[in-house]
Amino acid sequence: MKPMRARREVREVSTPRGHALKRPGPVGGVRDLNRQKKAQTIRDAALLLFLERGIEAVSVDDIMKSARMAKGSFYRYYADQTALLEDILAPTRELMTRALEACSRELETASTREAMFKAYARIGDVLATLLMEFPGPVRLFLQESRAPAQGPRRPIIELSQTVSRYAIEMTKTAQKHGILKPIPVAVSALTVVGAAERLLLAVLHDEDVGNVLEVPAALTTLILDGLRA
Repeated sequence: MKPMRARREVREVSTPRGHALKRPGPVGGVRDLNRQKKAQTIRDAALLLFLERGIEAVSVDDIMKSARMAKGSFYRYYADQTALLEDILAPTRELMTRALEACSRELETASTREAMFKAYARIGDVLATLLMEFPGPVRLFLQESRAPAQGPRRPIIELSQTVSRYAIEMTKTAQKHGILKPIPVAVSALTVVGAAERLLLAVLHDEDVGNVLEVPAALTTLILDGLRA
């Protein structure tokens, strides 16, 4: 992905969330809004650098130079780079976790095979939302989720583990109800997760995968057709 495009995406998808270190001042006041704006500037600068260089190759000094702020100002907003990454990843994590929880509940309570397949199909809708609204954080997650769980990368690895855990539990439920083939649960679930993540990364790297808007639904259909009992 070209640097200019990455920079444009970050501006589009980033919104102030107030996860930075708290300071005095009423919520919504001038000081609060100014603080949110500066925290946003740090997040935007960090995300661009993380995408271009990888997390481990980026220092606090690098981030603050890119943000055109004094290095010492970083610690007015974040305790460390781990806290910064947690803030960058927060909207993606929240959306993914809610979707996985909802799908898991629907699978447990579904009374028909059709209802179970609809529960799986909802994941495709969430993937589409993630690609459209949070391309930068999603790309960062996909790029870093297979790296060692050390340093500030911890929030990404924890989210990856959460996705895998839900995938395994949902596969167990689906196999119990006879809608998926009785392939070893972890093999079935993690193969699907790996294939989905590779395809999403291809989309975010501008590889030719056809109509991007059709990818999530096509992926869901392909997976279910391939694993259908």
